[in-house]
Amino acid sequence: MSQSYIEVTPEKFKEFIDFEIEGPFQMLNLLKFKEKVNETGTSGAEAYLEYMKAATPFFQDSKAKIIFNGKPMFNIIGPENHLEWDKVLIVEYASKQDFLGMITKEGYPGHLRTRALEDSRLILCTS
Repeated sequence: MSQSYIEVTPEKFKEFIDFEIEGPFQMLNLLKFKEKVNETGTSGAEAYLEYMKAATPFFQDSKAKIIFNGKPMFNIIGPENHLEWDKVLIVEYASKQDFLGMITKEGYPGHLRTRALEDSRLILCTS
């Protein structure tokens, strides 16, 4: 199996801290769920719903907005008969400080996200 990416590395986190960005930005989440989460016996999709429920107050406190939450259905360009991602999520944050405040706030349920995922990408975007 190729390498998977679930959590930010300390090096990438430092790069993000040093990355200059002012004002609002979007985070593109590409998510591949585990078939089964050993700790709960649920599917990764079910476990990710648990994460989203637990994370909603943190999103609200940071004024984050979910711009898009959808399921990929068909590759027009890409591998034939294979969808790499189970979910695409785009979240808008008012500032880097709001995003950092959210993910570093005590009680943020990042561990629930981690245990639901087989692979992911988190890509900072601006319009």
